[in-house]
Amino acid sequence: METTEKVSVAQKALEQGQGILRLAPTWVPRSFCVPGRRIKLHPDDYYVLGGERGGIDERWLSSTTPAKNGPLTGENEGLSQVVYSDGTTEEKILLKDAIDELKGDLIGDRLWNEYGAWPMYSKFFDNMGPLPHHLHHNDEQAALIGQLGKPEAYYFPPQLNNHGGDFPYTFIGIAPGTSKEQIKECLQNFTKGDNKITNYSMAYRLEPGTGWDVPPGLLHAPGSLCTYEPQKASDVFAMYQSLVNEAIIPEELLWNGTPKDRIGDYDQLMEAIDWDLNVDPQMMANRYMVPKPVKDTAEMEAEGYREVWVCYKSDAFSAKELTVLPGQTVTIKDSAAYGIIVMQGHGKMGVWDIETPALIRYGQLTNDEFFISEKAAVEGVTIVNPSSTDPIVMLKHFGPANPDLVL
Repeated sequence: METTEKVSVAQKALEQGQGILRLAPTWVPRSFCVPGRRIKLHPDDYYVLGGERGGIDERWLSSTTPAKNGPLTGENEGLSQVVYSDGTTEEKILLKDAIDELKGDLIGDRLWNEYGAWPMYSKFFDNMGPLPHHLHHNDEQAALIGQLGKPEAYYFPPQLNNHGGDFPYTFIGIAPGTSKEQIKECLQNFTKGDNKITNYSMAYRLEPGTGWDVPPGLLHAPGSLCTYEPQKASDVFAMYQSLVNEAIIPEELLWNGTPKDRIGDYDQLMEAIDWDLNVDPQMMANRYMVPKPVKDTAEMEAEGYREVWVCYKSDAFSAKELTVLPGQTVTIKDSAAYGIIVMQGHGKMGVWDIETPALIRYGQLTNDEFFISEKAAVEGVTIVNPSSTDPIVMLKHFGPANPDLVL
């Protein structure tokens, strides 16, 4: 009976939105992070889950991937919910369940037939300080612990970066000329205080309106800008830096992605590092991303909008930033399903009212996050901007092998 109800609610929600699902905000705490307080959550709610859970410094978007926050992790933590209302009552179902029921009718036959799931998600990552130098394993390494590899990418939305936090710089890779023995020694010194691994890296200043591509096996220590982060649907990682902002990183996080029978084997940690990728002398040229127009800018502006690729170097996902100019009505077509988050402005998107909240209480519904079915994307989504002054800006996150990603 429960399954029948989920099918019914999912189908009703899809029909109500004419192919566009409304999503509820999904907040995720991290016990080892201090919130940067830029993701519009009410000031009283950053620690609403209790001090031992840590502050809320992430909002997950279009997520069918559960958060892995240890034994205290809440039920369905990290999973996006679809909101359906018949005018008198509201019902919520997991986006994951809606996709399981609607399959290709929601995400398209191409993705459903290949993955049987929505294979990516995005998030806002909002930390006051930097994270430790760490990496995400590739598919081969992750398979040793029954997981998938994890490529990811960063874009720094200007709307969420009114301040840069404590350290708006990101260490990426390993400085050319560094030996494998030097890095291995850092890992062997993990429990001795500061293992000083970032002595062998380079930090880049983070600039709002730009981004970085982070393939598996690339060491990186994300800085303190609020970050929009599309990524493969995986949660595999290992922390390789032992001390950050005078905070000790538990040794268990060093071995987090290691098979149990190889814990203590530093060669295994070294194998997870893609060495050539890390010592690339053209790191900025190959990994840094500036927005790229999807077509001629003057042509788009004449039609009332601008659209740029902001994450475009990975085959596992991609992302665009769409700007609808004041007073304009546009119909935007895409070849694949996608999730969106509204960053600025208000108006209409299909049958939905859309708006950008300035402040959100924990548990409050919003009109800023949606999921667009492949059918609706292909037919075209009509967006109306009634403002005479304010553009509508939204970020759009797509799954693997986006047919439109041709640069």
